[in-house]
Amino acid sequence: MATAPSHVEEVYQRCRELGMRLSRQRRMVLDLLWDEKSHLSARDIFDKLNNQGRHIGHTSVYQNLEALQSAGVIECIERASGRLYGYRADPHSHLTCTQSGAIHDLDVLLPDHLLRQIEEQTGFAIESYTLHLSGRPRPS
Repeated sequence: MATAPSHVEEVYQRCRELGMRLSRQRRMVLDLLWDEKSHLSARDIFDKLNNQGRHIGHTSVYQNLEALQSAGVIECIERASGRLYGYRADPHSHLTCTQSGAIHDLDVLLPDHLLRQIEEQTGFAIESYTLHLSGRPRPS
């Protein structure tokens, strides 16, 4: 599996390789997602950028998020409350806190024997996977 870009400059390069235009607004969105290292709604992104004096319109935020997500540059998590966008686009898993709703990125690999068992049960060759776990903090 590929690893996530560690610097936003690597993401810019990935966008260029995909033939994507790197407008000022697109760079602002990417910069924020890489700086925050968390999952944000489009509204959060709009508010944070404008509060920083980096003026961008709602439509520009939504259009850039859609383009970046469609190209596989960022991830989108569907929640009942709406979509959240994150800076990681490499395969990884999530742990959602059932108390706070916070989403934590996890690098978890399933054992090979379990993947083979799933392949045998389903008749599919597993190419990639994502785990979605939920839980609450254990008492100290």
